[in-house]
Amino acid sequence: MFSLLAKCQPPDTQGRIQAVTPENAGWRYVGFEVYRLQAGQTLQLASADKELCLVLVAGIASVATQHAHYPHIGKRMSPFERTPPYAVYVPHQDRAEVRAESDLELAVCSAPGSGYLPSRLITPADVGVERRGKGRNQRLVHNILPDSAPADSLLVVEVYTDEGNTSSYPSHKHDREDSPDETYLEETYYHRLNPEQGFCLQRVYTDDRALDECMPVYNRDVVKVPRGYHPVATLAGYDSYYLNVMAGPVRQWKFTWEKDHAWVNSESYSSGESAR
Repeated sequence: MFSLLAKCQPPDTQGRIQAVTPENAGWRYVGFEVYRLQAGQTLQLASADKELCLVLVAGIASVATQHAHYPHIGKRMSPFERTPPYAVYVPHQDRAEVRAESDLELAVCSAPGSGYLPSRLITPADVGVERRGKGRNQRLVHNILPDSAPADSLLVVEVYTDEGNTSSYPSHKHDREDSPDETYLEETYYHRLNPEQGFCLQRVYTDDRALDECMPVYNRDVVKVPRGYHPVATLAGYDSYYLNVMAGPVRQWKFTWEKDHAWVNSESYSSGESAR
């Protein structure tokens, strides 16, 4: 069985601390890498048969593709500034050079690419901002590459959850193909904690419990969700950030709630009434 938890690794010669591929995840679509680059360091990326979304988690960089140049992009120096990020979409059969203008934390999201979209800059003004949930299930969402924006496969979003709250909850799943109610989407969670020594909890499980894992997740760890429900719970003293990457055969986010907990979406929860 493939491990669902990818622990943060010391930087390799390129500065890479995370490397999730379809091969080492045991799935078909999502790839995810994180690089921590020092100011002045340069990274070369080739998209090949993938499309890429380069998310500046923290720091400032210049990015050049084969046909475009995006100089001095980025603003926030920590994701916990809670401002929307800069990102660059890179189509398949393209290349990108990333030059770190400051210390840089860069996420490279990838999935199969087949279209002929041009590369483009995604600015903070392009990122949809919304607040979801009620009570202890509230979170802040930045829609970086939603299904309403052009791409071949990728969906990219980041989520902030305050200490003591839950997110990706009530439990929901998106693991059925050819269903009118649900799409098959593999998903990665790149976790950051504030303060950094903290941890959160994430559970991945199916209705029949053939898959049922609950993991303590530390700063810069990645959780892989091949199927099933996947809620996150924060602990007192520590705020959570995570960057989600999803992809599948249909580029649409359609999911179903776990029936036992769907009532948390209702007015009875926000008013303090019980589920009964």
